[in-house]
Amino acid sequence: MPSEILPCWIYKSPRQSEMYLYLASEDGFDAVPSELLALFGTPKLVIEISLHAGRKLAREDPRRVMGNLREHGFHLQMPPSQAIPNTAGLEPV
Repeated sequence: MPSEILPCWIYKSPRQSEMYLYLASEDGFDAVPSELLALFGTPKLVIEISLHAGRKLAREDPRRVMGNLREHGFHLQMPPSQAIPNTAGLEPV
């Protein structure tokens, strides 16, 4: 049994196909910057899940999602063609 389980609510964007917003609390949009919500559009609830490190997600690492939920209260999943590359360890130019 997983040691840490986080509840998670997943919403889809009506404006961008395959863009999803993961929230740490149901309708917890106060954690999401207003600029992001304006671009995202009116979120539509897709599913509520129990998230843990061993949970399989279609395109996200559950540990990364859980970290973002704990730290920021949300996680944004971008469409595959618009994914932001991992720049960890790169110095600013």
